[in-house]
Amino acid sequence: MVGIKYIKLLGLISGVVVLNILVLSPGFIGVEIGSGAFATAFGVTLLFASALGLLYGSYVLLFKQPVVQPVKRITTREDYVEALTAYRSVKALESDINFALEQLDRLKKKNDTLFNVLNQRFDPAELSYKKFASVIQEVEKLFYLNIRSILNRLHVYDESEFESVRNQKSARFSRELLQEKTNLYNEFLAFMRDSLGTNEEILLKLDKLLLEISRLDSFDPGVIENMPCMQEIDSLIKQTKYYKQ
Repeated sequence: MVGIKYIKLLGLISGVVVLNILVLSPGFIGVEIGSGAFATAFGVTLLFASALGLLYGSYVLLFKQPVVQPVKRITTREDYVEALTAYRSVKALESDINFALEQLDRLKKKNDTLFNVLNQRFDPAELSYKKFASVIQEVEKLFYLNIRSILNRLHVYDESEFESVRNQKSARFSRELLQEKTNLYNEFLAFMRDSLGTNEEILLKLDKLLLEISRLDSFDPGVIENMPCMQEIDSLIKQTKYYKQ
């Protein structure tokens, strides 16, 4: 995500440079500062606006913290990426957040590959295609449910709380209170890593599913139902979808 910010900033700088060249270069529009009142005013205004735009754009891209929207409004993959990215500045969570974002990228790639293979081997109207597609979509829902559960807890746990627990240098609190805060912090981290672990298991099962589809000789629905990976996925969904809220 940091790389994307710098790419966007480079694009902004390039756009401003190109605009100024087009307007001020004699080979193009050729507005010449000092050649007249209007040209001077226009040229100076353009340079001032360019500098202001670069400063503001740099601030927005590099320093401004993204607005965290309520979890209930998060619906798309891009929403989830944006919501998670907002917590990358929390040092205690940086590694886990980066891993969650990486998992989101891998999920998209695996699903794209799976549907590409399904489209090659089946007609979308076939029962076999619908069965596989339904399972893939259910697994994706479970994956995002785990991310939503993480975000629900992040929304109620302030960054300063994480830092106070990590540092534990405040003399204002008793040892017992600090221990309780530490326990709560560790409980949150354990929940988050458990959710990420479940998502990693989901990604592994999607890999297995892809391998089993590529090996499939019979497209009989009964054979598909009894595929080991299909049964593992069904079991995983039943075990986790009802308590990860």
